[in-house]
Amino acid sequence: MRRSAGILLFRRNPEVEVLLGHMGGPFWARKDDGAWTIPKGEYLDDEEALAAAQREWVEELGVPVPSGDLTELGEVKQSGGKVVTVWALEGDLDLDQVVLGTFEMEWPKGSGKMKTFPELDKVAWFGLDDARAKMVSAQRAFLDRL
Repeated sequence: MRRSAGILLFRRNPEVEVLLGHMGGPFWARKDDGAWTIPKGEYLDDEEALAAAQREWVEELGVPVPSGDLTELGEVKQSGGKVVTVWALEGDLDLDQVVLGTFEMEWPKGSGKMKTFPELDKVAWFGLDDARAKMVSAQRAFLDRL
């Protein structure tokens, strides 16, 4: 089973806003609604989920996890079968400080050419209603739990 872990950063401004990232790479380039995600990533059985969530935050956003108390929001199973575990963290993040991480993949598929793409190609703050429309459908459960 594939597992992924992440951190849902939220702030009160004065309404609750959450930080989401638009998925990078060619598959998501022209999509908006349903193409935003909680910063997260996969981990193996020999790594703790929370440690993976913190590692992935740094890899994807290039900044330390803001200080504060993490609250586990549980798990959801996405349509592809991946189980995602998320922690909520109240804090703020200056988006100008973010340095987006990258990954390599063969593109176009079957061409033998490797290209580099951002894991997330942008990050933004959203109110809860907007976040619900923008994010991957299975992850919307985390907004309810928040």
